[in-house]
Amino acid sequence: MKTLGVVVVVLVVLSLLVLAMAVRIVKQYENGVLFRLGRVIGERQPGLRLIIPLIDVLHRISLRIVTMPIQSQGIITRDNVSVDVSAVAYFKVVDAVKSVVAIENVYSAIDQIAQTTLRKVVGQHTLDETLSETDKINLDIRAILDVTTIEWGVQVTLVELKDIQLPDSMKRAMARQAEAEREKRAKIIAAEGESLAAAALGDASDTMMAHPLALQLRNLQTLVELGVDKNSTVVFPAPLMSTIAELGNFLARENGAADRPEPQPPIPIPATVANGTPAAGHRP
Repeated sequence: MKTLGVVVVVLVVLSLLVLAMAVRIVKQYENGVLFRLGRVIGERQPGLRLIIPLIDVLHRISLRIVTMPIQSQGIITRDNVSVDVSAVAYFKVVDAVKSVVAIENVYSAIDQIAQTTLRKVVGQHTLDETLSETDKINLDIRAILDVTTIEWGVQVTLVELKDIQLPDSMKRAMARQAEAEREKRAKIIAAEGESLAAAALGDASDTMMAHPLALQLRNLQTLVELGVDKNSTVVFPAPLMSTIAELGNFLARENGAADRPEPQPPIPIPATVANGTPAAGHRP
């Protein structure tokens, strides 16, 4: 009886062990690839799956999108500028069987091919294109990667340039270029402002010439604005040319008056009578 009991216990333990080896759980985001005696039997969907111990091997492959950083690469652009460019790639497995059978380590392979593709694509562009056309470069890298990785059962969903490191000398040169560009814009804007101001002043001067009182009103307004500051002394320029002209006219009138003496009124002569005596009412 004791021997029978031991045998039963051993059988139960072996049954539990075999059952544990036969039961596999495939998660919702995974697919299982079943090998039987080294041959691919097929895929196994998520859920509880049973295999034959020691005969079947089940590889569980994640179907989630994988984020893979691409290490910074020293690249020489088409215009012979040395830059360090890093990127990030997003990919997912679309064929679990190919990702296991076609290549040994799909993650390492994608990492290596992404680095070489990054150097190849960026090296075909100039520095200005690399900085301004990142979207085009991202699409080019993704297209090249997809051609290779689709044979491995992997689809690259997105590639983005993450960082572009420039030499210090190039940074200083670009800073000078940006500063010169800003100065050019500032000078153009200032010149346009001067042109508009000159045109407006010309229109204002024409208006003041047509209406002389407008200039006087403007002068009075300026005096009022200066008087707000409570200054003890206010120096206000008068219309110089008109003042000089008026002063010249005044001096000319004065000189003309001095050269032509004004006629004196006639001296009244007293009336006399016939015999030579003064008339009545007149004193000698």
